[in-house]
Amino acid sequence: MTERIRVGVAGVGDFGRHHARVYAGLEEANLVGVYDADRDRAEAVAKEFGTVALASLDELAARAQAVSVAVPTVEHARVGTLLLGRGLDVLVEKPMATTLAEADQLIEAAGRGRRILQVGHVERFNPAVVAAAKTIVQPLFFEVHRLGVFSPRSLDVDVVYDVMIHDLDILLSLAGPVTEVKAVGIPVVTEKVDIAHARLEFEAGAVANVTASRISTERVRKLRFFQRHEYVSVDFARRDALRIRVGEPGPQPRFEFEKLDVETEEPLRGELRAFLAAVQTRQTPLVDGAAGRRALELADRVMASLREHAGRVPLPAASQAGS
Repeated sequence: MTERIRVGVAGVGDFGRHHARVYAGLEEANLVGVYDADRDRAEAVAKEFGTVALASLDELAARAQAVSVAVPTVEHARVGTLLLGRGLDVLVEKPMATTLAEADQLIEAAGRGRRILQVGHVERFNPAVVAAAKTIVQPLFFEVHRLGVFSPRSLDVDVVYDVMIHDLDILLSLAGPVTEVKAVGIPVVTEKVDIAHARLEFEAGAVANVTASRISTERVRKLRFFQRHEYVSVDFARRDALRIRVGEPGPQPRFEFEKLDVETEEPLRGELRAFLAAVQTRQTPLVDGAAGRRALELADRVMASLREHAGRVPLPAASQAGS
């Protein structure tokens, strides 16, 4: 049996705790410790998953080979570059950084040390997305809704970076470069943008409508794409995908319904297994630093369009804070 990879987690809030949970259950991982600026939280998570709470990033770097970085976004670049510079492989949660310059710092640090850098766009590992991606031929239209009820988590960033960025990453992987962006969004219950809609045009000719909200009355996480004589519907939450094809076109078409075969694995488990495989093989991860940067760049373009729209359609003063 291959020796287990020594892994740690930096930041064990909502996201990081789940990283620790999954690592603790993976045969290929040895969870050697967790670190958090909140010592009590680190102690609680360490006790829950049978590891130790470490007092500093230096202690974490001394023990681990690979680390998940799930600290607040504003700290991603600092913590990630520090650990990469210490010779560790790093998975950094999304968005990978607050700016493209910081994203470049992470990419450059990984390149200098020949380290693995993976970005935590976990929906790429959603079994329904994996199955649906195999059906892509020439998609012409995407429709995406990612709506959630209000939660105090991640209110330090706009909904574009917190929620929509998942779908921007998936769309880039399925449809390629974006040529035009039109967006609108507004703060509702926070000082950041809480609901946003974007229309994207792709170099290959496809168009996407993308809506993200963290103030809805229900949870909806769905993607649909249309191509000649068929469309595919993906439910991220149920982790299933349905393909509807026109068997016989004409005045009385015959439709064929096919539920795509999907794996049952939790997306985060698939993501962390893929990270450990990249650490073991030294091969480029599916969602590497360049992919994370492309998603961040597109999110920046959405926000720029949103701000431009807000300038043309002024909102009351209290609603301008997010822009």
